Amino acid sequence: MLPKYLLSFLVVDALFAATGALLVTVVFISKSAMDVPTTKNVAPNLLLSHTPLNGALADAGLIFLAFLTSIPGLIVTAKRSWFKVHAWMVLVCILVTLVIGLEIWFSTLKTRSNLAVMWQKESPQMQHLLQERFQCCGYMEIPFHLDSMCPNQPDALAKPNCVGAFSSFANDFLDLVFTAIFGMVALDAILLLCGLVVLKKLAEEQRYRHIDEKTRYGRI
Repeated sequence: MLPKYLLSFLVVDALFAATGALLVTVVFISKSAMDVPTTKNVAPNLLLSHTPLNGALADAGLIFLAFLTSIPGLIVTAKRSWFKVHAWMVLVCILVTLVIGLEIWFSTLKTRSNLAVMWQKESPQMQHLLQERFQCCGYMEIPFHLDSMCPNQPDALAKPNCVGAFSSFANDFLDLVFTAIFGMVALDAILLLCGLVVLKKLAEEQRYRHIDEKTRYGRI
């Protein structure tokens, strides 16, 4: 039976690995959905496509690698070197995940201008889907796309501009994304603390073993 400090470490380490699996799942689902845009998924997928998805995949790879380094340490607890490597790997994961979260957070500080550039670069099909999704026509000074939602100038003028609805959705969605990422950073920090506790406990146990061995040797 593992001691409580190792069991706590194991639970948090498993959750840590699960965040890596979650990152991979989100990235691959988002990338596959981008190939078939619909009114429902066009906005979140468009926003995610302008986030560091490849960076998230690299982060997931680091998370899995860090998790793998903990397995030999749990099998051979007498050796602290694996836990030291694991702690450094977790620290790297914290920094990479934090950078990704900060990049997304900074983008929310200028949402409207970023969305204007994004809108202008998108194809007429994507603009049509966005206009349908938010029941609007055009984005700020960018002309609207002629479609069933905005068939002519009078109808387009009667409908609201997309800037309000799209930017509001983008802020809420990206807030959720970077909050989840910062939650991952918090979990990584907890794991790092658990790893340091394990290192401290193992060092103490090793010291007590040496004392016991010296005591026995002295008696002999």
